[in-house]
Amino acid sequence: MRDGVPIAMGYFAVAFSLGIAGRNAGLTPLQGFAISILNHASAGEYAGITAIANLAPYWELALTILITNARYLLMSCALSQKFAPETSLWHRIGVGFGITDEIFGVTMARPGAAEPTYTYGAMLVSIPSWATGTALGIIAGNILPLRAVSALSVALYGMFLAIIIPPARRDKVVGALVILSFFCSFILGKAAEVFGLEWLTGGTRVIVLTLLLAGGAAALFPVREEEEEKQA
Repeated sequence: MRDGVPIAMGYFAVAFSLGIAGRNAGLTPLQGFAISILNHASAGEYAGITAIANLAPYWELALTILITNARYLLMSCALSQKFAPETSLWHRIGVGFGITDEIFGVTMARPGAAEPTYTYGAMLVSIPSWATGTALGIIAGNILPLRAVSALSVALYGMFLAIIIPPARRDKVVGALVILSFFCSFILGKAAEVFGLEWLTGGTRVIVLTLLLAGGAAALFPVREEEEEKQA
């Protein structure tokens, strides 16, 4: 729980900005809290809120969040190798439910076998803070004047810049892909407008571009294991 406190503080600030986006999508504080207590990912949650705001069908909402959160499949597989062999399935499921980038990091950093109770302690502090921040962001969005809400909405984009800029600076391939994804998303958006492709919504573009660009980059520019270990 002690290690979860700084994570909780960071989550609250980010989730508050996410709540502003939820308010713009018409969510209530209770709905925002429920979304965040069940989905612990800023990118996945933002993609889901965007899909809700665009009245996307359920299949598109589910597929968008699945693809956006796919990295947690890899984290869970890595973490499963750190558990003691006798760790029960229920503990594995419980820990998997609360895996985030930061909780994964502190759990993997501990020496020896992963202890589920340690991860539960970090989750107990950080995840409620994440959900509460989202709910309070929606409440603040309903109270604050429109100009203040518009200003706070920018904070979420700043968070995404903070996510993509460091890896883009370290790896030229990632940097090129980020720029290419911006360009391709713009082209697809314009194509949808010009040709009347109603099915090519924002969520669908995320799905298509993620599969094509990320899959193509993985095939053309694979990262070798020794490079991954060096980066770690």
